[in-house]
Amino acid sequence: MRGIQIQRHGGPEVMEVVDLPVRDPGAGEIRIRHHAIGVNFVDVYQRSGLYKQPVPFVPGSEGAGVVEAVGADTKLAIGDRVAYAASTPGSYAETRTIEAAQVVKLPPTIDYATAAAMMLKGLTVQYLLRRTSPQGGLHAGDFIVWHAAAGGVGTIACQWAKSLGLRVIGTAGGPEKCGLARRSGAEFTIDYHRDDVVARVKEITGGRGVKIVYDSVGRDTFDRSLDCLAPLGLLVSFGNASGPPAPLDVLTLSHKGSLYVTRPTLRTHTKDHLAEMAVELFEVVTTGVVSIDVNQTYALADAAQAHRDLEARKTTGASVLLV
Repeated sequence: MRGIQIQRHGGPEVMEVVDLPVRDPGAGEIRIRHHAIGVNFVDVYQRSGLYKQPVPFVPGSEGAGVVEAVGADTKLAIGDRVAYAASTPGSYAETRTIEAAQVVKLPPTIDYATAAAMMLKGLTVQYLLRRTSPQGGLHAGDFIVWHAAAGGVGTIACQWAKSLGLRVIGTAGGPEKCGLARRSGAEFTIDYHRDDVVARVKEITGGRGVKIVYDSVGRDTFDRSLDCLAPLGLLVSFGNASGPPAPLDVLTLSHKGSLYVTRPTLRTHTKDHLAEMAVELFEVVTTGVVSIDVNQTYALADAAQAHRDLEARKTTGASVLLV
């Protein structure tokens, strides 16, 4: 099979198209023939070495396709339409042998490209909005700040949060991306290239700040995110698009109002709760509450270009590789 392999950490140029062996599934495993593969910032982090992986490795955590082989002790069958967001890389290839417990069956109304674009991002939004809460919880009418609101995770989050009655303040880079965030459900948008994010958040909230900030940008926004919070507020740092945040002096949290900070991961939540999380995700997509925007598609061999576009902030919504 063809796949993308990384033999040393670095830029997009380290991604090579190679022939890889096809592995038969063992007990509790299945082999999937991919139709579409998701492209995410976590793939960039693993390629660059920010998230260390032993080399050589095949990048990618997300895919959708058809089961073509099964091992013992699995409830899935050959021919099942499936999708996954895996805990380890390995999806940038024509096939993947994977633990069946990480895979879910697709509803017939969700196509492969949509599935590959929604699993990691959609499950991420599910655990952030439904399982990660500030003091007192989130309620209809509460303000939240979501950075990178025009990205693949952000556009899903804006739609889902609006459906819950939350008032979304979305940040994005430039008028076009701010417009996309508003169309996705953000009530207010802030262009972080032009505007003072903290001042605008305080203006929108009547000087109070927000209960919670969702920050996947990292270094460039971390300090501002803390300053957007109301006392006892929660900063959810779940990504590093601009690089990892600087080390935090915990006394800062005291000085800024007894704040909370968490750095969650999807893997922690899906380990025991994947099935119920996927049910809720599929429901909001199939009922039209959340629309998955696949705005960029690439051939598997063009994965390096997909990474260049993602890192240059040239993309909106989701990007997928088609196999």
